[in-house]
Amino acid sequence: MRVNHARHRSVPSRTVIPRRRQRVPEPRYGLLRRLGRADRWAFDRVAAARLPGLEYVLPRLSRFADHGVLWFTTAGVLGATGRPRLRRAALRGSIAIAVASPAVNVLGKHAFRRKRPVVDLVPPIRIRWKLPTSHAFPSGHSASAAAFAAGVALEAPRRVAVPVAVTASAVAFSRVYTGAHYPGDVLAGVGIGAAAALGTRLVWPARPPVARVAPAEDAAEPVAEDGTGLVAVVNPGSGATGGATAAILPGRPELAIELLERELPAAEIVRLGPDEDADKVLGEAAGRAAVLAVIGGDGTVNAGARAALEHGVPLLVVPTGTFDHFARAIGVESAAEAIAAYRGGRIGRVDVSYVTPVSGDPAGEEERLFLNTASLGAYTELVVRRERLEKRIGKWPALAVAAVRTLRHSEPVALTVDGRERRVWLAFVGNCVYGSRGAAPTWRDRLDDGRLDVRMIATGRRVPRVRAVAAVLAGHLHVIPGYRAWRATGVEVVSRSGDLRLARDGEVSSLPAAVRFGKHAGALAVFTPDDAG
Repeated sequence: MRVNHARHRSVPSRTVIPRRRQRVPEPRYGLLRRLGRADRWAFDRVAAARLPGLEYVLPRLSRFADHGVLWFTTAGVLGATGRPRLRRAALRGSIAIAVASPAVNVLGKHAFRRKRPVVDLVPPIRIRWKLPTSHAFPSGHSASAAAFAAGVALEAPRRVAVPVAVTASAVAFSRVYTGAHYPGDVLAGVGIGAAAALGTRLVWPARPPVARVAPAEDAAEPVAEDGTGLVAVVNPGSGATGGATAAILPGRPELAIELLERELPAAEIVRLGPDEDADKVLGEAAGRAAVLAVIGGDGTVNAGARAALEHGVPLLVVPTGTFDHFARAIGVESAAEAIAAYRGGRIGRVDVSYVTPVSGDPAGEEERLFLNTASLGAYTELVVRRERLEKRIGKWPALAVAAVRTLRHSEPVALTVDGRERRVWLAFVGNCVYGSRGAAPTWRDRLDDGRLDVRMIATGRRVPRVRAVAAVLAGHLHVIPGYRAWRATGVEVVSRSGDLRLARDGEVSSLPAAVRFGKHAGALAVFTPDDAG
């Protein structure tokens, strides 16, 4: 039997040599690696640095900034000054922190999860009492510091914004100095905080500090170092808020008088009595003055402007009212700033608007001036209701209650505006063009542009209350049906239901059914700060 050896021939087994896996090259992010090395190198340099005097200061400053305590304390101090610009700065800085802090601590840290630095090189005296355990990137302290500082810088004067910015920079540096963060963490936090502050301008535009006013070339030099020739008329009741504190603490008019007597001892001071005619007293004071000063709110300033125009003397505004719109527009927010403007001797000429009855006899038409706004409709009702309540509950609570009642119950007024019939719920005529878009605009870029700013809500049906209230509070009247805004040099208004009730610079008065609004361009000479040009 023949055996097929070919079938049974053993096949030599092949040795299986395992193939070596080719190493897949890791992506090399050259730029990021270099940045990381530079970040660690910078941290080591700061850790090795010795800054005498700061070993104790910076760690404590860093700890004081925990949870925004430093910044909210600063905001409280700024708000307590009562200065409108500083209150706005405190509010904007606080809002910026409220935006930046969640963006960093909730989103940023969990997205990047960077570990904290190793603090072997950091002297123990600098290390915080308890090192943070959260992720490092970005720095929350730096974001809050930059957000608050940038928010303050958008509103506050330089003498306030610069110290806040220096403190914020010290807090940011302390995060590296105490070993809590790499420099890159701090820079990212600063960028996020600054962006958050700038982002607040999208919903709340920053207000320019001073409306521009051209200097008066024909003005004489009426300034005396001791106040000789200055006659100041004081309204003691301006800015009164009611309540128990009004009888205990001195009011703003008393404080302004005290400062004026100390700084300008030769100035004559006249106090308005409760039953005296303000127009008569101011007219007599302007007749014997080289400079007429008014210490009071917008209503008192309005009366002082009439007297100054009649006698051809410059006006010095010393704000002590509740709102002080005109004084804030020219950049004077306190008695000290008014005295500085007087001593600076800069006089500018501002526009004065007026409303006058339309009659056949021009000589019989009496002009009623306004420096800020004249308003019709719901705002007039609000002022009347506020005045009824403020003696019992104070001005600010009265304003809130009056606003709610007015927005609930007011009805449109039938008017003819420049020949067109309208049903007007709310109307404003501003002296010069206002920059804000709200129901009661508050700031102007110029006070000598020769134009009226007309804004009104005209509706042929019942005003949508909820939508109207929301629009008024948000400052976006353009979302209400029937909103109109335009610029003009004159406007004629006729009431189809009888006399008009008009609020001029916060003072309510009744006028004939037909009136005309107009302008006196550059008519009033007024003292302004040096930065009002």
